[in-house]
Parts: sequence; C-alpha cells; structure tokens
Amino acid sequence: MVEMCFELEANEKARLAMKAVRFHEYGGPDVLRYEDTDQPVPGAGQVRVRVAATTFNGIDANIRGGNMRGPFPVTLPHTPGIDVAGTVDALGDGVGGLAAGDRVVGFLPMAETGAAAEYVIVPAEVLTAAPTTVPLADAAALPSVGLTAWQALFEHAHLTAGQRVLINGAGGGVGGYAVQLAKDAGAYVIATAGPRGSERVAAAGADRVIDHTSADVTTAVTEPVDVVLNLAPVEPTRLGALVGLIRDGGTLVNTTVWMPAPADEARGVTGINLFVRSDARELAELVARVDAGRLTIDIAERVPLAELPDVHARAAAGALPSGKVTVTVTA
Repeated sequence: MVEMCFELEANEKARLAMKAVRFHEYGGPDVLRYEDTDQPVPGAGQVRVRVAATTFNGIDANIRGGNMRGPFPVTLPHTPGIDVAGTVDALGDGVGGLAAGDRVVGFLPMAETGAAAEYVIVPAEVLTAAPTTVPLADAAALPSVGLTAWQALFEHAHLTAGQRVLINGAGGGVGGYAVQLAKDAGAYVIATAGPRGSERVAAAGADRVIDHTSADVTTAVTEPVDVVLNLAPVEPTRLGALVGLIRDGGTLVNTTVWMPAPADEARGVTGINLFVRSDARELAELVARVDAGRLTIDIAERVPLAELPDVHARAAAGALPSGKVTVTVTA
C-alpha cells in the first residue's frame, strides 16, 4: 500500500512537471539550462498555453546578459521567449472568448516568464487566434517582429500609398515583414541588407536592395524618401546621416532605442524611438494577412527547445542565419 502511494505521488509529480530553458543568474549563453520545472497554474485573467514554439530575439540575449535590468527586471530563474504559438490548455478565472484547444499566438510581456518551455502562463488579452494556413509552430515567428514592423510603419510613420520608404537593416526578422507590409501599402521600398539577407529582402518585394557592405546608403539613395525605418545597430553619426535622405516633413523611426532617434526640426523631420508593445487587435490583422496570402512568414531556421542555449551562443558569435529562428517545443 505504501509503495502504491509513492508510485501515485511520483506519477502525479511527473504529470505536473515540464521541460524549460532557464537561467538562474545573469551571464553568457552558458548560464542557460535545459531542465525540469513545475507546470504553472493560471490565475485570474490568465491562460495556460501548451507551447508549440517560441523564437529567439536579440532582446532575449540582452535580458539574459543582465543588460536590461532597468526596463525589464525579471525574476530569477527566468525563462526567455517573448513570442508564443500554441494551444490553450487551461483558463484562469474571468477569462472569456477562449476555450481549451484553441490555437493561439501572442507577444508576451518582456519582464514575465517566457515561452521557452512546454507550458507558459499568458495574459488572456495578448492572445489572438493563430493563422490557419501555416503550421502552428511557424506562427511563433510572427508576433514581436510583425508588430514592430506594423507599429513602425503605420502608427508612427503613417506610411501611405505612393510614398518612398528606406528600410535600413532589412535582412532580419523585422525587415522582412516591414518590406512586405510597405509594399502591400503601395509604397516604393528601398532596403539595405548584407550579402546573406539580400536575396530574402528582394523576395519579400523590395523595389531596390542596397548591399550595405559594398555601398554607402547615404550616397546610394539619390532621391528623397518620406520615411526611414532604421533596424540596424549603426553608429549615431551614421544614423544621423540618414536624416539627410528624408524629405521635409518626413519621419525617421528607430528601433535601436539605446541611441536617440535624430530629427531635423528646421525641416520638420521627426525622429521617433519605437518601443514595440503587445496588441492583440493588430496581431489579428497580421494573422488575417497571412491567411489571405498577403503576408508570408519566413523562417531561417527551426531548432528544438533543448538547443536554445546553442542558439544564444551562435548569436553571440554572430553565426545565426539572416532572418527568424524558431524554437520548436511540441510537435
């Protein structure tokens, strides 16, 4: 009888355990551990999601390294992964509009526990229905970078048909979506990328691609643009030089927020630093465009959860492929 009780207790613990990648102290990629932990329990207004996939983002490495303790004070041990695609597993009190089994995507709060785990707790209000035309795990590559591109182009730059936009550093995950969204809006798109990303940027629909390793964008762009979207960690002087490419009254939106966005008040050129936020309504619009064939989810590499520490190590060495890396958790 005693042995049976121990066996039942062990089975119950196994049922409530899960795998996760976490770090218990700040540091390099070697602080990440693939380990067992307890399944979380949703509270009021929360949903537990069985994770299909998350992604690697540069912000994950900065948080892990302890460089973002001011804006994002995480609790240790911390699980990274700000994107999630998965299936609703359990609902907390007061959650409406969702049911167990729903396929969802979301952009998680950056200071909270992330989705590099088999299960994650998510505020219900950040979730929206996942695309139906792509594998659920691939949908994880949409939320944070898609929302960054959308908010930069339409909330801050107010891009409209017929305008000219320069997307500086378009070879990454945000750049691919920005090119597609700008083209779909009827803009003329000039994009800069390195040799590894140029083909992808051209395939996304850019009208002109400038290889930033062989040409100076400030001299290669000879006609004024209405909008500059800077996605590259360039030197402040190089970022400031991009203002000269913008017509009077235009806008520069900068996502590398550790340096202020330059402006030219005399010519009415506005500089905006973008802090992306979670927005389920906007994410639903992006999902609708994916399902309508107007927006393509482009994934550079898919890796299993256990290999996430290696992804961080390769990122630190500058060895990741151009584009988005997804981290598959469940089939």
